[in-house]
Amino acid sequence: MSGHSKWATTKHRKAAVDAKRGKLFASLIKNVEVAARTGGGDPTGNPTLFDAIQKAKKNSVPNENIDRAVKRGSGQEAGGAEWQTVTYEGYGPNGVALLIECLTDNRNRAATDVRIALTRNGGTLADAGSVSYLFTRKGVVIVPKAGGRSEDDILVAVLDAGAEEVNDLGEAFEVVSEPGDLVAVRTALQQAGIDYDSAESSFVPSVLVPLDEAGATKVFRLIEALEDCDDVQNVYANFDVSDEIMAAVA
Repeated sequence: MSGHSKWATTKHRKAAVDAKRGKLFASLIKNVEVAARTGGGDPTGNPTLFDAIQKAKKNSVPNENIDRAVKRGSGQEAGGAEWQTVTYEGYGPNGVALLIECLTDNRNRAATDVRIALTRNGGTLADAGSVSYLFTRKGVVIVPKAGGRSEDDILVAVLDAGAEEVNDLGEAFEVVSEPGDLVAVRTALQQAGIDYDSAESSFVPSVLVPLDEAGATKVFRLIEALEDCDDVQNVYANFDVSDEIMAAVA
């Protein structure tokens, strides 16, 4: 999991300042709108909305855009789309398993875009259930190292809240828990005065496929193509790469 997590964290940090900023903003706004529609527009009583808003703010989405998304989702303002969550399963180069989460108002468009991105980059769509068993839903909180906290500091803060492990990702720590303990873990960090980048429910692979530099290059290219699709929100993959290969590919 470490290789994939480090890669995802690096992508997250780059995305806030690179040319794909508009796509990132749109994705984060969708999450806010859907969270407000599902659980109401008050973030104090809707933990999913709270975390979606926090992630949007961390990525410099303007407060005005966030407020309007909350209002659209909660019905206070017209114009909200009927977003549907759709998950596709697939395989990439070297047999890497992929879970592709989409949030879309047009299932046919989402399916077509995902299929094209896969086939053009050495991947294939898989039957439902053929890949998902390789992943487990977990709560994941990313804590930047910029705050000067050590791994032990993080572990002490979250252990009683239900955290299962703390992983060093290089530039950040990853706190993993059961999905039901995510809010408690996030709250424990807040109470300890520890800042975090994101807190969300994610899929964590149970079996990893090690990649060399050539394989990593192909897999990263495929995942970037999938993430470029307008309807794709998250891509999870079960690859692992060494720090040396990560640096070379980056």
